[in-house]
Amino acid sequence: MTSDETTVPAVGVRPLGEVFDAIETANRRPQPWTGFEHGVLGAYRWAAGAQVAAPVTAAAALGAAGPCRAQLLAECQAASVRLREALAAGTDGAGVLGAYQALAWLCGHHDDRP
Repeated sequence: MTSDETTVPAVGVRPLGEVFDAIETANRRPQPWTGFEHGVLGAYRWAAGAQVAAPVTAAAALGAAGPCRAQLLAECQAASVRLREALAAGTDGAGVLGAYQALAWLCGHHDDRP
């Protein structure tokens, strides 16, 4: 890396500032929050290092300031599995869907921020 290059702190593929903006936007939503909104906010907070337990597996972040990209991807996959299980069982999966959508956005699977 040259002296002209700078490293922007990131969460997954998103700049940290963009993630904090997403947290602030989610916090401004009118309450009471839905399960989906709780899932989104839990995923953002965990990914940014502001929450200890992952939103789906309750795993602690392995990085010093939050989860590494591999752990984000693993949590996104776990959310996908739990979502399929909830749909198959006919149970409410709104919180898991919110976490999945947020984690997928953080991992770069889509550009639509939930």
